[in-house]
Amino acid sequence: MSKVIGIIAGSLRKESFSKKVGKTLLDLAPDGFEFKLINLSDIPLYNQDFDDHNEVPEVITKFRTEMANVDGVIFVTPEYNRSVPAVLKNAIDVGSRPYGKSVWDKKPAAIFSNSPGNLSAFGANHHLRQSLVFLNMPTMQQPEVYIAHVNDLFDEEGNMKEGGTKDFTKKAVESYIVWFNKNAE
Repeated sequence: MSKVIGIIAGSLRKESFSKKVGKTLLDLAPDGFEFKLINLSDIPLYNQDFDDHNEVPEVITKFRTEMANVDGVIFVTPEYNRSVPAVLKNAIDVGSRPYGKSVWDKKPAAIFSNSPGNLSAFGANHHLRQSLVFLNMPTMQQPEVYIAHVNDLFDEEGNMKEGGTKDFTKKAVESYIVWFNKNAE
């Protein structure tokens, strides 16, 4: 039975670079693993009243169930104002509730941050790491994955061009699989 790794792209934009990186990862799943894109576009902003009054929207229940059924997670994030996009933070919050029933607990994770600029979403990468520590997600430390100039990496069909970044991405996925196998329960 394959291990399922959820790929979460922290952007809603149709032509999102994070989504393109996520789609690139799908083809890099090794034998014994299935990589699956997770959709965040329909998840409403989290409100504690949903759980307190047993009025959890179906889309949240579906997301929680989907995430409970993955074995690990690769987060692909852009940077908004030196942090993670609201849609990604919201998904993390939705999955961490109700208290004591987090879907994230003990799932091996990796963070692939990206940006059209030189900093490669360094701030978002590290803010996300802080949240994952609290969520008890062992997060791959090396290699750190910062993808700079992401706007130059894709062809007209949205496929990552051959070259150094694609080679590095493949190696990062291989490293994540090693990390996953050491940390999966």
